Amino acid sequence: MASDSGPHVVLDPEHAHDPSRQGTGRSQARPSKMDGRDAREKAEAKYQKMNGPGKSDRLVVSEKLPNKADEAAEAVERSGLTKGNANQHNTRRTLSRESVPSALERIRIAAKGDKGRRFTSLFHHINSVERLRDAFLALRRDASAGIDGETWDHYAENLDDNLKGLSERLKRGAYRAKPVRRVFIPKADGKRRPLGIPSLEDKVVQKATAEVLNAIYEQDFAGFSYGFRPGRNQHQALKALGLAMERNVNWVIDADIRGFFDAIDHEWLIKFVNHRIGDPRVVRLIQKWLAAGVMENGEWKSSEKGTPQGGIVSPILANLYLHYAFDLWTQWWRKQPGRKNVIVVRYADDFITGFQQKLDAYVFLRHLKERLAKFGLELHPEKTRLLEFGRFAISSRLERKKKKPETFNFLGFTHICKMTKSGKCVIERQTERKRATAKLRAIRQELRKRMHQPIPEVGKWLGTVLRGHYQYYGISFNSRAINSFRYQVTLAWHSILRRRSQKGYVTWERMKRLQSKWLPPARLAHPDFLERNTADPR
Repeated sequence: MASDSGPHVVLDPEHAHDPSRQGTGRSQARPSKMDGRDAREKAEAKYQKMNGPGKSDRLVVSEKLPNKADEAAEAVERSGLTKGNANQHNTRRTLSRESVPSALERIRIAAKGDKGRRFTSLFHHINSVERLRDAFLALRRDASAGIDGETWDHYAENLDDNLKGLSERLKRGAYRAKPVRRVFIPKADGKRRPLGIPSLEDKVVQKATAEVLNAIYEQDFAGFSYGFRPGRNQHQALKALGLAMERNVNWVIDADIRGFFDAIDHEWLIKFVNHRIGDPRVVRLIQKWLAAGVMENGEWKSSEKGTPQGGIVSPILANLYLHYAFDLWTQWWRKQPGRKNVIVVRYADDFITGFQQKLDAYVFLRHLKERLAKFGLELHPEKTRLLEFGRFAISSRLERKKKKPETFNFLGFTHICKMTKSGKCVIERQTERKRATAKLRAIRQELRKRMHQPIPEVGKWLGTVLRGHYQYYGISFNSRAINSFRYQVTLAWHSILRRRSQKGYVTWERMKRLQSKWLPPARLAHPDFLERNTADPR
């Protein structure tokens, strides 16, 4: 691991890359001095002198870094700073009880300590057999195979030799990325979403690479970015949005980038990568995946732009692209003189921006279109709109003799602005009707396939589906929607049971007993969703 200093923040990354400023690949920090007053410290110093650099600096005190984007809460725990060999894993010293930070932890510390550093020696963290083994074990065993048909179980039969061979090919530069297998899955709006399934060895190398990239870029990404990041999820984004809306927000832009994953410009993406990654072997690895193409119906197609959804490295690359194309620019824009309150919450290519003044919203939307066009992106015209929404929207619209505020959809929930009896404005979230309808349609189709399976088997499957539904949609103010979903599932199951046989009529009384036995009652998995101390525990 190595690095050198560079600019802290840039709006256009072409100004960030400076090839003349390359690091040496070794840490330049000096070891702390020993005072020799303690026998144990003297022994430790002697041991370290014999075994090379490895002394630890003092621990950095933990502190909270507020998310100025929406102040929805982001607390980053600082870790102990340790200098030493970059490829060393977590171990315990012979004469010390302190654990030596892993190589990835050292990368995180270096990236966090200097946001302008370029890492020039990272490839050995990816091609080591240990890293590849950890990446392989982290993969799903039942995941779909790529174009080569290689499965997790078959690859594991000769795992040691397979990983050693993969590691050697990476070191020699003989590794070749295979095209991804193109499949389509249905979307809630009836359309189909294309997915790219990489081969197994590509998944392993991508997983190892994504871990290294995450160690660096997690220190850079904005606090209002929640999509596909370690330790962050949709519920945290929803909580952050709810808390941000408590501020003086009167206007909301609900935006979506059209075909984002298919529109990523490869040239810009590599420029963004070069801003922090100075190891050309890692950059070439990313370029191989981008140029591998897709295999659809036995026909190979080139991929001049975009990164396939389904690839393990695609989420980090997509977040990296929007970090420079959208996040940094948005942070700069709202800090300009004359801007009133502006809040942002982004999950992948879906984002919500809130404004105190309508004029700011109009100006931001116009400038945003120009900004995204520079990087080959555009807002979806049907999914992007400006609406009056927030604390004062209800009273303002009543004064103008208009209907109640409009609603918007975000992360599967319809957000509704309502007024309580005490006169306080609250945001209710209900299951998006289109999502619920699509899910029920899929359940009915699966029930037809399972029509003649034993009732206990089908009941266990439906129970699993409902528990997953409650786990995501079971939040405050949404109990009616999840109760309705359970009832609709019961009706669908009853309809299938009645069709199994002409003589096997199932009465509603018996169906209620089956429902009670196999279908768990609706419950709120997140009843404290509106409490402040539950917002983004990071």
